[in-house]
Amino acid sequence: MSLQKLIGMLNKQKLVDGMVHNQHMHKHEVVTSLLHKQHDAELQNFIATQSVTELGGYLDALPVEDAQKLWGKIPSDRENDVLWEISDERRIAIAGDRQPDFEASKINVYELSDGRLKNMSISGRKDLEGAKPIWVDLINSSKAERVFVGSHFGVELPDPIEATDLEVSARFHVEENDDIHLHSNFLFDRDGHSKSVPVAFILHGGILFSLRNEELAVFRLQRRRALTQPGYVTDCVDLLLDLYGADVEVSADSLENIYAKLGVVGRHVLSEAITDQEAAGILADIAEEEDQNGRIRSNILDTQRALSFLMRGRLLTTDQISDAKQILRNIDSLNSHTAFLFDKINFLMDATIGFININQNKRVNQLTVFSVVFMPINILAGVGGMSEFSMMTQGIPWPLAYGSFLIGSAFIGLITYVLLKHFEKRRLKK
Repeated sequence: MSLQKLIGMLNKQKLVDGMVHNQHMHKHEVVTSLLHKQHDAELQNFIATQSVTELGGYLDALPVEDAQKLWGKIPSDRENDVLWEISDERRIAIAGDRQPDFEASKINVYELSDGRLKNMSISGRKDLEGAKPIWVDLINSSKAERVFVGSHFGVELPDPIEATDLEVSARFHVEENDDIHLHSNFLFDRDGHSKSVPVAFILHGGILFSLRNEELAVFRLQRRRALTQPGYVTDCVDLLLDLYGADVEVSADSLENIYAKLGVVGRHVLSEAITDQEAAGILADIAEEEDQNGRIRSNILDTQRALSFLMRGRLLTTDQISDAKQILRNIDSLNSHTAFLFDKINFLMDATIGFININQNKRVNQLTVFSVVFMPINILAGVGGMSEFSMMTQGIPWPLAYGSFLIGSAFIGLITYVLLKHFEKRRLKK
């Protein structure tokens, strides 16, 4: 429908331009300039409402002349995204030799050289020609970029978020062409901000493809080791196992940070007294650490399922099975740590709530003392308001009578307060 609307708009503009061109009128150039501005505004408003995929389809479907006109009105910040969506033939016709670049995304391609990973510089499509990598890592890639990279290597690359939204039972499987698909969550922990980042892995033709939308410490750690240590990896499966192992290490580091933060919170909670405002802040800190601990536990269990899938499918060599078992042992030890942290978090939560209850009990006790002290005074005040009091003090000047009454009431209240404190001290000594 939008394509027909665009074709109708372009045809109408051509018709109007032809009519104005054949007219001989006063200020012809001014009228022509205003008309061109109006046409440009119509095209720009139309382009602003369309996605890059739709624009790419229009450029492929339109005649070359109309496609060139439409291409000339596309904003410069969207040109590269649109280039990914059009065919090579049409791209050459409207943009010449310009190649779409990996701008907003980042693609890392690694080859194995002398036992080490060698990072290939990839900025455009031509750089992939002749590459024979064992690891292709795509970060924040668009659908068009994934389609191009996948078609270049003969594999279909999914969106990492959509792939990891699958049910757990469907996240790990082997395709009919023997491609291995694994979709896992990895821990992102930076500057106190923690979340789970979905990552899609595909093992195809001796190449590990990894797709994600965030830069992760796990991948930086793996790249550093593989680039500097000869023989650290020998094939794509080693890379995959090392990534899972590095994820467990990062999770362990995050658990240590939780230990440290809970230690600070614990010392504060177990101090002599805390205010309600301090208790509210402590509860917020405990809830944050509990959330991160739960996320770590979920991620390492996800890693455990992935490793179990690889071992059950007999997809690993003897050495790789040994490495996977070691990672699983590390996961078991982390599971016990997360369980301990949950117990500690519950203890600190209960202790903090206990201090809040103590503060409330103190306020209730103060109100109770206050009411007991004023109880006899209230009784005397009731008596003082009766007519009998006036009869009893008949002949005595009222300032003296009521002044004595007030002094007596205050003395009785003081005696009541002293007696209450005395009995409270005796109760505490017992």
